[in-house]
Amino acid sequence: MDNTEKIRKKYDRVSKVYDILEQPMEVMSLKKSRVEVTKDLKGKVLEVGVGTGKNIPYYPNDISIIAIDFSDKMLAKAREKAKKLNKKVELIQMDVQNMNFADNTFDMVFTTCVFCSVPDPIEGLKEIRRVCKPDGKIIMIEHVRSEQKVLGLLMDIFNPLIVNLYGANINRNTVENVEKAGFNSVQATNLTGDIVKKIIIKNQK
Repeated sequence: MDNTEKIRKKYDRVSKVYDILEQPMEVMSLKKSRVEVTKDLKGKVLEVGVGTGKNIPYYPNDISIIAIDFSDKMLAKAREKAKKLNKKVELIQMDVQNMNFADNTFDMVFTTCVFCSVPDPIEGLKEIRRVCKPDGKIIMIEHVRSEQKVLGLLMDIFNPLIVNLYGANINRNTVENVEKAGFNSVQATNLTGDIVKKIIIKNQK
């Protein structure tokens, strides 16, 4: 079994209790971040890693949106939310590392706490760059490895345990990965200490 399949199975397994597990972070910071990200969406939009659909309540009603996730059981939860809220969104099971969309399809792409879990984050980011239109916009809310010496070391120590239980890495250098994927216009700001960042990218090709 490859790494992608292993992580997919972890998210399938945790889907029933995922929202409960995430609730502390949701209350502390993520809900506010979701509102901030989604209010700026316009045009044809792709959400990568929709998960259980936590962003769906905040989708603007005047956009065309497709949302993908590689876990079918997480998507089932998202479908329930979309139906309950009467939100128009096309939900597709798809892996960001190998998307079936044509080049230059989307005006905007956004993620919230996704690239901790993508097995090959640079490949996933390259795919986002490919499907986003030239001069399109990518907005990411991602948790990353702290640059503080002690905290960063602790995140490194605990990361194997978290990956094994949950499928998520807590010590990714996502801003660095964005640059490695070929993006040039990158702006990163801290939201919660230096662990949760908002990353805004202009897709210059």
